[in-house]
Amino acid sequence: MEISESTVEHQEHEATDSSGDEKAGPPHEALFLVSAYLPLFELLAVSGVCRTLRDAVNTDVLPWLNIIVKAPLNLRISDEVLKKITSKANGRLRSLALMNCANVTDEGLQRVVEQNPLINKLYVPGCTGLTPDGVIRAAKTLSENHHGLKSVMIYGIYNMNKQHLETLESYLQINRSQQKQPGGSRPLLFHEYKDCPTSRHNNGHAAIDIQVCPKCDEVRMVFDCPRRTCRTKIDRPMTDCRGCNFCIPRCQECGGCVDFEEMEEAVCADILCSDCWLQLPKCDFCNKPYCKQHAGKGYCPPGSTGFVCDVCYTKFIVDLHSVVE
Repeated sequence: MEISESTVEHQEHEATDSSGDEKAGPPHEALFLVSAYLPLFELLAVSGVCRTLRDAVNTDVLPWLNIIVKAPLNLRISDEVLKKITSKANGRLRSLALMNCANVTDEGLQRVVEQNPLINKLYVPGCTGLTPDGVIRAAKTLSENHHGLKSVMIYGIYNMNKQHLETLESYLQINRSQQKQPGGSRPLLFHEYKDCPTSRHNNGHAAIDIQVCPKCDEVRMVFDCPRRTCRTKIDRPMTDCRGCNFCIPRCQECGGCVDFEEMEEAVCADILCSDCWLQLPKCDFCNKPYCKQHAGKGYCPPGSTGFVCDVCYTKFIVDLHSVVE
């Protein structure tokens, strides 16, 4: 079901008490104050509580100036729904982050940027419905008339090549001199990006999230290494441990480069360095850990302080059924 039907357009109703005989009081004033700081999912949920909150959320521009669409809403966002949500900013939208929104097309994105020329941060990673030409057209629109497009995230959009990257950089060149900082941009670390990808451009990182990998010469995300032994080499043009995730294996926990001799595997098949592998709790049966991102997948047996991974648990259930049969 579309968000426009199930979430954005809520039925008008007022909350009643358990007896249903008399209406409850008005919403607490604190709800009106915090609405500007709520994520999109919670903001839409609050607007469906009662008519008073719905009107307050829909008429206030402040909560809609910075829109981040992520799971679980990303799979429900279409061009029409995106238009309806962004229209609440009344043309004053400042940042738009669409995380893995596969149903958004070039036409839908272009319509939004034309109606919101003040967007200075455009994040569309994993939006496979977009094309490089569509992103470039949106960036061109936002860079015209001295508007301040500062940063974009486009990793995961198919068929991005060097020519597309150069064209995109040319549209951001207008603002490049204003955002240069002493010492250049901050290193991009793998584990920091995995933890919070939308915050990377707020901390002095490069204006575009993808580069030409010095190893394979492909347009991808290029990560630096946080290891002490590698930090002194970050400023060199060709370092041994700087490259895309396909060329340089990296630890899921610390983001450091991992040699094949010290590479350890987690239950979830993510790569771990030996130091992080030793610090993580292990499965009681296979002695393999989960990375922190997938730590909740394990089973905790009654009376045990450890856990059993989902692989061992499934194998145990299958073996148990075979014995019973």
